[in-house]
Amino acid sequence: MRQQARGNSKTATVFGVALYAVLFALCPAAEAQQPSKIPKIGFLVVPSRSFFADRLESFRQGLHSLGYVEGKNVVIEYRYAEGNLDRLPELAKELIGVEVDVIVTTSTQSVLALINATRTTPIVFAAVQDPVAAGIINTLARPGGNVTGLSTFAPELGGKRLELLKETVPRTTRVAFFWNTGALGAASEAVKATHSAAQALGLQLKSLEVRDSKDFEKSFNAALAERVQSILTNPSPFINTHGTRIIKFATKNRLPAMYTAPELVDAGGLMAYTPSYTDQFRRAAVYVDKILKGAKPADLPVEQPTKFELVINLKAAKQIGITIPLNVLAGADRVIK
Repeated sequence: MRQQARGNSKTATVFGVALYAVLFALCPAAEAQQPSKIPKIGFLVVPSRSFFADRLESFRQGLHSLGYVEGKNVVIEYRYAEGNLDRLPELAKELIGVEVDVIVTTSTQSVLALINATRTTPIVFAAVQDPVAAGIINTLARPGGNVTGLSTFAPELGGKRLELLKETVPRTTRVAFFWNTGALGAASEAVKATHSAAQALGLQLKSLEVRDSKDFEKSFNAALAERVQSILTNPSPFINTHGTRIIKFATKNRLPAMYTAPELVDAGGLMAYTPSYTDQFRRAAVYVDKILKGAKPADLPVEQPTKFELVINLKAAKQIGITIPLNVLAGADRVIK
C-alpha cells in the first residue's frame, strides 16, 4: 500500500510539474492575445472642417498607406477653431484632456497654443511658415522640445505670385495686398519680401492689414479708394477662413486676385500659387507614424516644401472679364473650367 501511495504521489508530482510547465508556456501567448492600446491622434486647425476637407483626406491617405485605418486601429480627435483664433487655447486643452498620443496641426498660432498647453505631448505641424523665426523650434535640423513637422516657408513665393498676376493682367500697376500678423515673424518676413518683389516689378502695393473680421469692410473701402487693379493675399489661416469675402469683393469689382490657398480657387477665386498642402499633410502622416513607433520630435528634422502648384479658375476669369494668357495656363497644375 505504501509503495502504491508513493507511486501515486510521484505521479501527482510529475503531473503537477507538467501542468505548471504548460501553463507557463501559455502565458506569453495569453499576454500576446491581450488587445493593444489603439493610438489616438489629435487634429487642431484654425479654419473650418469643410475648408480643410482635401488636406484632411490627404492626411488620412498618408496614414492608410502606413497601415492605419481610422476607427479600426487609430482614433482621430478633431478640433476646428472655425476662424476664431481666441478658441485655440481652449481647444488645445481639450485635446490634452482626452490624452491623445500625438497632435497634428497647422499655422503658427495653433502650434503656440498647443505648446502653452503641453511640453510633453508630441506635436506635428503640417504647414507653418517659419517655425524658427516664430520661436517654435531651435533649428530645422534639430527642432528640440516636443514639436516638429513641415514648414511652408518660402518668402520668394510672394514675388512669384506677383509675377504671375502681372503676366495674367499686364495692365496691373496697383495691387491691394491683404495680410494678417498672425504668422508672427514669418508674416513680417514674407510681407517684406513681397514688398521688395513689387518694387522690382514696378508695382505699387497697397498694404491692407486685417486683424479681425471687422477690418475687411474698411480694407475693401481703402482698396477702392486707392483704385487698385488687382488683389494679392498673404498666407494666413485667418484670411483663408474669410477668403470668400475677398472673393465676393473681387468678383463684384471685377478685380483679378491671387490667393494662397487652392481651396479659395475652388470656391470661386481666380488663381492661387502655393506649396502643395495636400502633399504636406500626406507627409505629416510619416512623422506621426515615426512618433507612434517611439521617435522623439526633437530628433526629427523639419522638412521644407518640395512641391508647388498653380491652380486657375477659368469660370472666375470669365466673370471678371479677363482672358488667361496661354503661357500662364500652360504652367497650371490644375484648371477649373
